[in-house]
Amino acid sequence: MDALIYTAMSGAERTLRAQQVHANNLANLETAGFRTDLELATSQAVPGYGYDARHMSQLQANAVAERPGAVRETGRDLDVAVEDRGYLAVQWGKGEAYTRAGSLQVDGEGALTVNGRPVLGDGGPIVLPPFKQVSIGRDGTISVQAPGQEGMQPVDRLKLVKPEPGAVGKNEAGLIVARDGQPLPADTTVMVKSGHLEGSNVSAVEEMIATMSLNRDFEVQMRLFKSADNMAEAGNRLVRE
Repeated sequence: MDALIYTAMSGAERTLRAQQVHANNLANLETAGFRTDLELATSQAVPGYGYDARHMSQLQANAVAERPGAVRETGRDLDVAVEDRGYLAVQWGKGEAYTRAGSLQVDGEGALTVNGRPVLGDGGPIVLPPFKQVSIGRDGTISVQAPGQEGMQPVDRLKLVKPEPGAVGKNEAGLIVARDGQPLPADTTVMVKSGHLEGSNVSAVEEMIATMSLNRDFEVQMRLFKSADNMAEAGNRLVRE
C-alpha cells in the first residue's frame, strides 16, 4: 500500500515542480535571448533498507530548447543577434558562461558587458579604447573609429561558441554553461547580425498547454492518494475487527 502512496506523492511533487519550470518560461517570454527550460524527470530509488520496491521521480530543469527566437531589427550598433546554435561568451566567476542576449553595453572604463557581465573576446574580457563610432562585423570582429582619426580599426573579436546538442545546461544563476565545466572553444563558423536582437524562444501556446496538462496530472495524483488512503483505512478496520 505504501508503494502506491510513494507513487502518488512523487508524481504530485514532480507535477508541482514542473509547473514552476513552465511558469518561469512564461515569465521570460519577453526576455531577449532567453532559452526555454525543459523539464526532465528520472526515476530515483528511495534509499534505506526495506525500500527496494519504492521509487520516486526526480525532476531536472537544466536542459534548454535550442530552437531560435524571433529576430527584430533595432539599428543599434552594439546590438547583435547570434545565428544558428551559437552563443556569446561572458565571464562568470573564474570561468565562462554563455548567452544569446545580445544587447551589449560599454561601461565607464570601456569594458564591453551584457547584463552586467564582461563579454569575452580573443584575449579575455573586451575593453574598448575611446571611440566615436563602433561596428561589429558578421564574424564578431569589433572595429572602432577613434576620435580625430579616419576609418575603422579592428580592436578585438567576440568569442562565439557552438556547443554540441545536449552539451550545455543552465546553472543556478540561469546562465548557459558547459556540462563538463570546461570552457568551450571558439567557433569561427558562428555569425552574428549587428543591429538586431533575438527574442526568447519561449512558445506561449506550448507553455500554456503544458501547464493545463500538468494540472490534470496533479488531479489524478490526488485521486490516487485519496484511494490509497481509503484502502489503508479499510485495511485498518479489518485488523481492528
